[in-house]
Amino acid sequence: MTATVRYADVEAGTELPGASFPVTRATLVRYAGASGDFNPIHWNERFARQVGLPDVIAHGMFTMAEAVRVVTDWAGDPGAVVEYGVRFTKPVVVPDDDTGALIEVTAKVGAKLDDEARTVRVDLTARSAGEKVLGLSRAVVRLA
Repeated sequence: MTATVRYADVEAGTELPGASFPVTRATLVRYAGASGDFNPIHWNERFARQVGLPDVIAHGMFTMAEAVRVVTDWAGDPGAVVEYGVRFTKPVVVPDDDTGALIEVTAKVGAKLDDEARTVRVDLTARSAGEKVLGLSRAVVRLA
């Protein structure tokens, strides 16, 4: 696959369609099985509170992966993301109820990086319960 968004059609400041991603305890159990990360802070409320957390929290890599979906959906090809990094600023707290938590992601093109390589930097903002959960969240994307 190749990206469907054309480099010539974007500028710094171009906003990507945002998205919201629900997270429940069941989501965390499935992610733990897929990733092999069975740390009890992601499924055991008592343990999470004993180590000073407000409740069970989502895996950092899960949060990071959900956020970059905004970029891959926009670009039209997950392989178009050539670099991606974040800083974890706050945990996504996932209560044990019917609604769980919500990760809300917005993004915009921060800069055009290389005309020849057709790469752009996309800056992402991820929030949950009104708190910014990822800092310096940036992806380098190769466009068509």
